[in-house]
Amino acid sequence: MKLAPWIAFLHKWLGLIVGIQIVLWISGGFVMTFFHIDTVRGEHNIAHQERILLDGSQLRYSLADAIQTHAPDGVTEASYKTLLGQSVYQLHREDGTQVLVDTRSGGEVRIEESDVRALAEADFSGTGSIAEIALIDATNTEYRGPVPVWRVRFDDKEDTRLYFNADTGRTMARRNETWRLFDFFWMLHIMDYKDRTDFNNWLVITASVFAFFSVLMGVGLLFYRLKLRDWRVMFARKR
Repeated sequence: MKLAPWIAFLHKWLGLIVGIQIVLWISGGFVMTFFHIDTVRGEHNIAHQERILLDGSQLRYSLADAIQTHAPDGVTEASYKTLLGQSVYQLHREDGTQVLVDTRSGGEVRIEESDVRALAEADFSGTGSIAEIALIDATNTEYRGPVPVWRVRFDDKEDTRLYFNADTGRTMARRNETWRLFDFFWMLHIMDYKDRTDFNNWLVITASVFAFFSVLMGVGLLFYRLKLRDWRVMFARKR
């Protein structure tokens, strides 16, 4: 029994099975290398921030008192920073939640919509203005981080959206049209059609194995057929 016809048969059907995915892998690789990663992440529209010196005179309320009052069960991390010019302690509680505490009054600082607007305007340097501000309490394909978060949508040509932590005001994500295109091809590339984070899933592993053997058989057939052709040419010349 000749082996080559069977290899050709398997190569043909494996090619049909994984051929489309191979094209998607190649196109995804092209998209992911074509766009600069700073543009994908929206970092090209981050406004320059002046360095702010922390003012020790505003520490009228001690960190120990802040922890005792706002995190009596303990903290895993504590820091001192400014938020919109206001000096605050940021406490990471034992239960995973976070809280901001005013270093002057000792009161809890809550992130309101007006604060989010000011944060977004200070962060964004692109063209366009704020079109919508919404508090999001569920993840979606565009944002998959901790919730709740504030989402700020701009009316610029890139359809930029900024996400801010609802407890601390920290910028959690920057999204735009380039990121959405990149994310779509990333999903096709790793074959995780739900969360788009697992590049070790069984689907991509199986497709990779099939593609590997398909290419391997194709290379084998190429050398086999070239060899036959070379021999035929050689014998033809001798005659």
